[in-house]
Amino acid sequence: MKKNRLILGLDIGGTSINAGIMKDGELIEKREIPTPSQEPQEVILSTIADFIASYFSHEIDGIGIGIPGLVDAEKGIVYNLENIPAFNKVALKDYLERTLEKPVYINNDANCFALGEYKFGGANKHRHMVGITLGTGIGTGVITNGELYPGFLCGAGEWGGVPYLDSNFENYCSSKFFRKLHHTTAKKLAAKAAEGDQEALKLFYEYGTHIGNLIKYILFTYAPEAIVIGGSIRKAFPYFSKGLKETVETFPYSSISDNLTIYTSSFDDSAIMGAAALVTEAESHVANLAK
Repeated sequence: MKKNRLILGLDIGGTSINAGIMKDGELIEKREIPTPSQEPQEVILSTIADFIASYFSHEIDGIGIGIPGLVDAEKGIVYNLENIPAFNKVALKDYLERTLEKPVYINNDANCFALGEYKFGGANKHRHMVGITLGTGIGTGVITNGELYPGFLCGAGEWGGVPYLDSNFENYCSSKFFRKLHHTTAKKLAAKAAEGDQEALKLFYEYGTHIGNLIKYILFTYAPEAIVIGGSIRKAFPYFSKGLKETVETFPYSSISDNLTIYTSSFDDSAIMGAAALVTEAESHVANLAK
């Protein structure tokens, strides 16, 4: 980013909207508001616009937004948000640009997480990396040859719906594994695991095997050098890492798996930072086309 430019990044989720200003590679003025996820579309749109406008005491150059679901990044249309029912086929970019008179760029939130890790986190030395977010759902963003690979409608890496065991990966790799299958939460289970509770440790080992199997699918598809794990469940990584790593070791091409680096994100704001980076990435693309 050019020096002193102010870029606003937003991470829109089903429960909260988080935002912050990127200045010289640093995140400043982070704020959070609840998402009016069950309200009509007009209420949600105006809430987002008003939240963004609350930053306009600063000279904001552009706005980047990460949001779950499928996204037509070029047209800025958002599809199929499971946790925000009124958001389906919403022309979010057009609405915000008309309302706020600022350039707006939109992408899938997991793609923003991966881009944030690649640009500002520990993944910048890996030109082929995948970011996985583990929370109420699972998301995957792909960086290949140092470039974000979003796929059609930013749908590359949407592994949650892929069939796995008797269901799909989301039911075994997200918080649903703890809530639906074992009637607890990862946070509660981690507290027990920290005390040496054997049942908790056993469940985390099992959970790790499911994440390991997801990673094996990813290795077959993208063959990354590194995988970065984010989301709220990453904090329990010390308890599920053993099952994860032992499962990944069964990958048939050891020349890939033996050289794979797996680690957790060191900060909570990768998606916001990656969303802000959408602005400069788009500007760089336009500049390169003009050469």
